[in-house]
Amino acid sequence: MQPKVRFVLHFAWLGVLSVALLGFAGLVLWIDLSPAERHTLRSILAERAALLVVLAGLLGAVLAGLLRQWLVAYPQNAQRITEEIGIIHRVNAEHRLKPSGPVEMRKLGEALNEFAEVYDQQQREVEARIEETNGRLEQEKNRLATLMSELAQSVLVCNNEGRILLYNPRATQLLAGDASAPGGMPVGLGRSIFAVLDKSLITHALEQIRHRLDQQAAKPVAHFVAARAGHLLRAQMAPVLDQQGESIGFVLILEDITRTVEINSRRDLLLQQLTEGSRSALANIRAAVETLEQYPDMDSERRERFTEVIRDEAERLTQRLEQSLSRHADLLGSPWPLEDMLASDLAAALQRNFAAALGLRMRCEVGEQPLWLSVDSYSLVQVLTQVMGALASACRTREIGLELSTEGRCVRLSLSWGGQPLDPNLLHEWEELPLNLGGEGENGATLKSVVARHGGEVWCQLDRAAGVNRLCLQLPRIQPEALPEPLEPSQGRPVYYDFDLFNQPGQTAELDERPLSELSYTVFDTETTGLSPSDGDEIISIGAVRVVNGRLLRQECFDRLIKPSRPISKASQEVHGLTPQMLADQPPIEQVLPQFHRFAEDTVLVAHNAAFDMRFLQLKEAQTGVTFIQPVLDTLLLSALAHPGHLDDEHRLERIATRLGVEVIGRHTALGDAIVTAEVLLKLIPLLAERGIHNLRQAREASRKTLYARVKY
Repeated sequence: MQPKVRFVLHFAWLGVLSVALLGFAGLVLWIDLSPAERHTLRSILAERAALLVVLAGLLGAVLAGLLRQWLVAYPQNAQRITEEIGIIHRVNAEHRLKPSGPVEMRKLGEALNEFAEVYDQQQREVEARIEETNGRLEQEKNRLATLMSELAQSVLVCNNEGRILLYNPRATQLLAGDASAPGGMPVGLGRSIFAVLDKSLITHALEQIRHRLDQQAAKPVAHFVAARAGHLLRAQMAPVLDQQGESIGFVLILEDITRTVEINSRRDLLLQQLTEGSRSALANIRAAVETLEQYPDMDSERRERFTEVIRDEAERLTQRLEQSLSRHADLLGSPWPLEDMLASDLAAALQRNFAAALGLRMRCEVGEQPLWLSVDSYSLVQVLTQVMGALASACRTREIGLELSTEGRCVRLSLSWGGQPLDPNLLHEWEELPLNLGGEGENGATLKSVVARHGGEVWCQLDRAAGVNRLCLQLPRIQPEALPEPLEPSQGRPVYYDFDLFNQPGQTAELDERPLSELSYTVFDTETTGLSPSDGDEIISIGAVRVVNGRLLRQECFDRLIKPSRPISKASQEVHGLTPQMLADQPPIEQVLPQFHRFAEDTVLVAHNAAFDMRFLQLKEAQTGVTFIQPVLDTLLLSALAHPGHLDDEHRLERIATRLGVEVIGRHTALGDAIVTAEVLLKLIPLLAERGIHNLRQAREASRKTLYARVKY
């Protein structure tokens, strides 16, 4: 029964009781009067009838006013106080009531605020003790998470249903692909590994592991090779076992072997070319030699012809070998570990080593442009230090200049000095000297072998115009591997793991019966050219973030700008700040919406005032070829369900966030609003549970009954 209805019934009962008591008192008084007194009373009432009617009307008006005050002020204030106490108790202990209404209700609000202060302080003390108690456990958990996050290998951990519950940044980079393409699903917590890698390969590997577990094999590990976005990935799979030895998931370690396979294929082709191409020449040489051995008395003219055959075939064989070796020289040496390094850092390392080992002064001119190299910095510094020591002695110099410059796709490192030039023959001798500084050899490495290992060149030259001599080292220039943008410091360490997902059930047809706290959500927001989707306004920005297992995953976000086909209204530009110039080079909606569709797959869509955003998406279905069929929740409707006593204006996103203790950052940007909406959603879930709304079905059915659900766009 509604509070107002219950209060009206109580008030009506009191009214009837009061009228009955007054009637009974009047009846007793009338019986006690004498006939003469009764006659006199009738005369007085008859003469004063009009006055009595007016007095009765005034009394009725006063009673009606009092009734209205009781019916409106007290029940409404009581309901509001009840809702706000729930916020303090369940969501935001720092929230305080704003006393309003009659004096008694204001005093009650002030008393409750005093109680809330005490409650908040006690909550802080309890939380501090809990945090201290769980500190060690959390520390161990964070150590494991940090270790996995910083591993150089690509690692994923999945539960038995194939849901990803742990991954590291390397896996994100390795498995990144076109989100709009088949198999282009991004990596994320709670997503299915089968949307990233071929399901049949993983299933076969799991069967192998189960068989080896049944056989009690020492290392129940499986291997397979998978293709992903044009790359070949070598996967090693190992089971995750519980305390009873039962498999509860598996670990995948991935390695990109595309380059290795390509090199091996080229090496096999080279060997085939050398063997097939050399067979005929060797056969001709062998036949000529055997003929000469069989006929030792052959005349000189014939002997000369056979000798010429041997010479010609040997020359062709030598030429073929040299051509093959020059084209495929990179395949013949053993691979050597190289590291990405700024050329300026290499110059600084040379400067320090020259000063410490040789006592040479060096002036550096490295420029401001970052030049990247892939080098074995230790070997380069050591061999150059050895050569520079010999050069300083031979050319009698104690001061060296160093310059960095670009030559096409290469970086040239020039060591210059004045005075006596360097004899090129000396440089050739030094190129062959084994590295030996301070009595420590380096496996026979020489300047020539180290430079060749890097695919570089070294030479000396005389610059007559500048009056200086130079020793030049030229190395291939590279582009460093692109790293993901760092998160803001306030966001803390990215969440790449969720161990609770070991017990997460798979995606099933009973999605409606899943508790709200266990669902995976894609919380999104859009910015548009205007507020009328039916009149042709379009989306110009989509921002989204994922919520999995009750956790907001800030690093798993979607943020795209879109080039519209119609102008942006001035009113909209003032709100979101996006101008036509900012969107001129952005992709159209036909490219972005399929990518967002893949990002939001297998999740519940959530937005604030979702009818507005969903209308824009629905109007683009035919144009883009994607349809969003998953369930949708609206935090506007959920707020109305959690706080029915609040006014319409108090269900705006900013007001809800303030009430629930959510900090509003990046308002009126698509991604910023999506993050705020996601945090509001997490705060609303326990409040909805108090009102009997626990699962998705209950939330959807209750939302349909709210007044806001009738708004159309």
